[in-house]
Amino acid sequence: MSPLALLQALIFILCCSPLASASSSELTLAGAACGDDQLVIFDASDGLLNLSVNGVLMQDRVFACQKLGFYFGSGCLRCSNLSDAWRSAVKQYCGEGSEKSHATLHQDVPRKLLRWSTENSSRNACERSGLNENNQDIGDSSEKQEHLLAVPVESVSSYEGSMSSEKVPPTPHRIPPSPSRFAPSPQIARVGSVNLSIQQILRATQNFSPSFKLGEGGFGMVYRAVLPDGNVVAVKRAKKDQFAGPRDEFSNEVDLLAKIDHRNLVRLLGFTDKGNERIIITEYVPNGTLREHLDGQHGRVLDFNQRLEIAIDVAHALTYLHLYAEKTIIHRDVKSSNILLTDSYRAKVSDFGFARSGPSDTEKTHISTKVKGTAGYLDPEYLRTYQLTPKSDVFSFGILLVEILSARRPVELKRTPEERITIRWTFKKFNEGNTREILDPLLEDHVDDEVLEKLLSLAFQCAAPTRDDRPTMKEVGEQLWEIRKEYGKSVRKV
Repeated sequence: MSPLALLQALIFILCCSPLASASSSELTLAGAACGDDQLVIFDASDGLLNLSVNGVLMQDRVFACQKLGFYFGSGCLRCSNLSDAWRSAVKQYCGEGSEKSHATLHQDVPRKLLRWSTENSSRNACERSGLNENNQDIGDSSEKQEHLLAVPVESVSSYEGSMSSEKVPPTPHRIPPSPSRFAPSPQIARVGSVNLSIQQILRATQNFSPSFKLGEGGFGMVYRAVLPDGNVVAVKRAKKDQFAGPRDEFSNEVDLLAKIDHRNLVRLLGFTDKGNERIIITEYVPNGTLREHLDGQHGRVLDFNQRLEIAIDVAHALTYLHLYAEKTIIHRDVKSSNILLTDSYRAKVSDFGFARSGPSDTEKTHISTKVKGTAGYLDPEYLRTYQLTPKSDVFSFGILLVEILSARRPVELKRTPEERITIRWTFKKFNEGNTREILDPLLEDHVDDEVLEKLLSLAFQCAAPTRDDRPTMKEVGEQLWEIRKEYGKSVRKV
């Protein structure tokens, strides 16, 4: 090869190859291969770092952090052996000050992922960001064991302990910045673990005493369990119809759910599968269900901003399941009694007893021979065709959004025939221009007409009869975020 040809080839490699950045001024600092994905870190001219995956520049900081979270969760990237370039990239995309990255410089509203202490150096950004190779510690033990549970020594009830601003319940006059919309939840520090056998679970629940019962979900009965060290967890005991599948199928499903780590999803801590018992252990969320709060069972009425934030939290959780989990997961039973609230009124979606891995890339739907879900929330196309898609969850969310605003259940049998199906009654009132009659009569907040109309319009889009007319959950979350900004402006004018 002539010197000229060699020079031309070198220029092509530096400027035009898929592993190069969009600008020839960017210098490759580090790279890694994770499965079929080629990861490259570039030094951008503006002093920031760029992450490229298979030659595609990650311009959305939140999505980039999600990708990094997946690579750490799979064990491809490890905090223990990262170069300084990788540590700096993790800090920029997922840590302190990450809202200033190039991916968000031109957005109107900065979005922080999480607020971390700045007392540690950048080399600890990986650990502080919660992106580590321990995400899958639940599913790594041998299947021959009769029990599997990793319980953190500190409280597992919620993640708020590291975020002081979340201690104060939101009010209409405090519109907090958007949480990391589709970000994994921060890791709970694990100082040690406790392995629970069936006998230990029986002791922790006093032989599944009715006094320890929290409720019933799609998977089975749910009990509160107090561990010997004082920590509290939720124990879900499978119904007998959950034994239809083979043990390997159950274990595989639990392994998949164990990898889900999002602040708005109830976290799976472990499971046991022995004899005629199948038990799932999850974090305990202390403040009851959304339905209980809408019914006034907790002594106070949710204000409008809290309801709006709960809707956004649920949208974020479902978006994560649909787009950012290792495999697409369809919840199949989105409803108010499956939305748990923390002490600071953040929502966590629970009950993955009905959760189903979504279709592969070559399929458009998952076809089931048995419809599962709850009457009033079920996608009519799913009922008719048995074809399940993420848009089935979108339909359920539309029904849930109307329920959040009105406090009415999807089906109210004690009401007049015209009002029994809440979504139909709501649509009728909306078309008549009587949107105020839809709102929960116990709600005392001032809500701008335009804000209310946009929320109801979004609910109707989600609950469209045909799935092609429904938005994705990611689009729903983005619209809700814009509505919340508009609501904040309207409150400040009052």
